[in-house]
Amino acid sequence: MPKYVIEREIPGAGKLTPAELKGISQISCGVLSKMGSQIQWIHSYVVTDKIYCVYFAPNEEMIHEHARQGGFPANLVSEVSAIIDPATAE
Repeated sequence: MPKYVIEREIPGAGKLTPAELKGISQISCGVLSKMGSQIQWIHSYVVTDKIYCVYFAPNEEMIHEHARQGGFPANLVSEVSAIIDPATAE
């Protein structure tokens, strides 16, 4: 299944409280449960004004549909072509 990185522009994302992040997560999980097992949220990175999310999905269209139903942006959706880490250098 293809893996995607989604960039969500959310001003002040890095200042969201744990309760606010929990609420966003609950909305996302609710939409995912309605959409079925074809799309899976792996994890997200919260930074100053953005959230970067990693998902498995059969296509980019499904990522955009999840964002539309959840009411949050998917400003940039990129399919992962490779994963590298320190072991790649060996």
